[in-house]
Amino acid sequence: MSARGVRRRGARRDGMAAGGIRLDWRFIVGNTIGLLLATVIAAASFWPVYQSREFIVLVCVTFALGALVALLGALLRWGTWLVALSTVGVYLLAGVPLAVPGRAVGGVLPTPDGFLDLLAATALSWKQLVTIVLPVGSYQALLVPAFILVLLSTVIGLSVALRAPVGEFGTLAPAALFVSGIVLGPTVASMPIGTGLGLFVVLLAWLLWFRWMRRRSARRLTLQQSRRSTASSSHRRLAAARGLVSAAVIVAVAIAAGTGAAVLLPADVPRDVARARVQQPFDPRAYPSPLSEFRGYLQTGRSDAVLLEVAGLPSGGRLRLATLDSYDGIVYSVGSDQVSSASGSFTRLPDRLDQSLVDGDETTLTVTVEGYTGVWVPGAGQLESITFTGPTRIVRSDSFYYNDNSGTAAVLTGLVRGDSYRSVGVVPRSPDNLAALRPGSAVLPEPAILPDELEQALARYVRAGDPPGVQLQAMLDGLKTDGYISHGILPDEPVSRSGHGADRISELFTDQPMLGDAEQYAVAAALMARRLGFPARVVIGFVPRAASGGETASGAEAIPVVGSDISAWIEVASTLGWATIDPNPAVRDIPARAPDDPTVVSRPQSVVPPALPDPVELRDPAPPESSTEDPPAPSDPLLAFLLAAATVAAWTLLGLGVLLAPFLLIVGAKARRRHLRRTRSTPLDRIRGGWREFSDAVLDHGVDVPVGATRTELAVLVPGTEPRTAAGVVADAVDRAVFSPERSDDAAAEEVWTAVTALCRSLGAGGSRTDRLRALVSLRSLGRYAGGTSVHRTAPRGSGPAPGGARP
Repeated sequence: MSARGVRRRGARRDGMAAGGIRLDWRFIVGNTIGLLLATVIAAASFWPVYQSREFIVLVCVTFALGALVALLGALLRWGTWLVALSTVGVYLLAGVPLAVPGRAVGGVLPTPDGFLDLLAATALSWKQLVTIVLPVGSYQALLVPAFILVLLSTVIGLSVALRAPVGEFGTLAPAALFVSGIVLGPTVASMPIGTGLGLFVVLLAWLLWFRWMRRRSARRLTLQQSRRSTASSSHRRLAAARGLVSAAVIVAVAIAAGTGAAVLLPADVPRDVARARVQQPFDPRAYPSPLSEFRGYLQTGRSDAVLLEVAGLPSGGRLRLATLDSYDGIVYSVGSDQVSSASGSFTRLPDRLDQSLVDGDETTLTVTVEGYTGVWVPGAGQLESITFTGPTRIVRSDSFYYNDNSGTAAVLTGLVRGDSYRSVGVVPRSPDNLAALRPGSAVLPEPAILPDELEQALARYVRAGDPPGVQLQAMLDGLKTDGYISHGILPDEPVSRSGHGADRISELFTDQPMLGDAEQYAVAAALMARRLGFPARVVIGFVPRAASGGETASGAEAIPVVGSDISAWIEVASTLGWATIDPNPAVRDIPARAPDDPTVVSRPQSVVPPALPDPVELRDPAPPESSTEDPPAPSDPLLAFLLAAATVAAWTLLGLGVLLAPFLLIVGAKARRRHLRRTRSTPLDRIRGGWREFSDAVLDHGVDVPVGATRTELAVLVPGTEPRTAAGVVADAVDRAVFSPERSDDAAAEEVWTAVTALCRSLGAGGSRTDRLRALVSLRSLGRYAGGTSVHRTAPRGSGPAPGGARP
């Protein structure tokens, strides 16, 4: 063992890398360029997450710093602990200006607050990154995960490439960086074919360059230690060229096939990434539906109370509280138990959202909270940015969440009197002609129930065969013509029940006249629009009467928002986007309640009572309600435990199989090689095969065997052996069998193999279990046969040295 250590240290003093390649400037520059190209392409997977100039600067500077640490460690022969300590030092010194630029003085000098943010973000920024709207830019300390990953990838990748026995493992670092970008990235792939194929080509070129450098180093060592004929050198160069050409052809075919499959069969499902699995901190289903509190704003004492002071709201503008897209027959809610409900997923908001694709007008609101309380944050349009002010600004900013699909915002801590904020959003323009609209492709949860009375009213309002937009306009006209507004609160108002469940919507269409308010009309219009094929949702918010004039509140002028300004409307998705529609009838005098239909009086004269079908129709909605209340049959706990244990064991075995597959393949290749050598047809071939098996075992155990060494010289190199001991005896026996004019018999071959087996076992006897496992999966003995064969066949007498650089 000591001789091997001396030889390795001597090799390092001679400027050799651990993999047998000379550590010269070509080797260093080639690996640095290869890692640089791979890192740039791998870091492109993070571009959808950041999309900022700061991220580009981070990748470039971090790679330079990481490469410097790896190069110093390789040239000065630093230990692992010193390389790790230097990496931590780079992280602390460069972390604030690169990953937390907002906390650096002049963008360069770190500050104490920046250090605290950097240290906290080391552990906390990972979850924050997957619970925020993308892209995040340089918001707070969310660049820290990218900084950590790029720095580790550079230091580890270049250190392994320059110093490890198998430098090719350095290519795994940028591959891991690329996978990390996918895991932390969006659910929708961005340039998956270009980045994936680009990284594959760069890593493959890097591996081929490694192979060329290794062969070049081996060829140089061969020329120094043995004499080669011109024909032999030409043959080796031709074999290398053939190998490169064949590898290039295989790679070209693989790239073409992969590109064709990716283009022809693109993935039509979102990626299963971390942000799709992480538990969102804000779950809207944990709060009551804001629409169920509609009548509460109209109660005496609250209807005239000032809830908000708003500046900047355009004339006729609306303040959104929440967007509701899920109807279970009882309430309309934000989100649903179905995964497809996009409005139920709330994430953190970065510094600014890009709403350039929204066709609308930018609106800047300044809101001061007075009597309003709740988690929902009033706003207008699609939010671009929001800035909280006042003493609670930090708490409100840290607990703010937003859903860009519905334009709904919330704060976990809730808004209270004294809170204030400034928001910038884009209010979409309303369509000029509803009749020209065509249904859009937005996906919403299906309503649990559609009342029969609603279906019958819709059949009266629309005409079959008309375009969807015409039917939508006819439905809205019918509601506004038949409907009357009554909150049922004031003494002079007709009775009008609150709520918007299926029974209340049925009552809306059976009452004569039709009585309700925005709570019922918005729900009815949304369900009718869904029935016509339009994705539709309900929006609850405020329509301030003070902003209905021709002026726009701006600057210091703020309009009051009172409880009676509460309203509800709908949004329908068309091919042009979401359109805001007010389905509420105008406030007008309510006629007296109409008497019952005279046709009811004539029913007793009929022989067949017409009321018999009614109970059957009324029983239709009951089964879904009762079926949802029935608890599922409890499963056997023992069976559930066994199934869970079997699932865990199966996945564990599968993971172990994937991890161990390369090593098992190496062991299998060596076993097959040994079997072929021992079962050759002639005794001489088996004797030669036995010695080659022993020399391969010597290589796998880390002994450096000079090219062209004789069997006796190899026996001397084996630790703990002498020429006349077991290895020397076997070497003499093989030499006699090869050079003797007498033919060897089967018994001699069997004796050689028995001795070789004992020698191979003795090689690992003095080492640790780790050394024996390392020798078992070593590729050194397999690599020596690149371009040749590992099963040597008998050559004619006097044909010269056998291939591989050793004597026969």
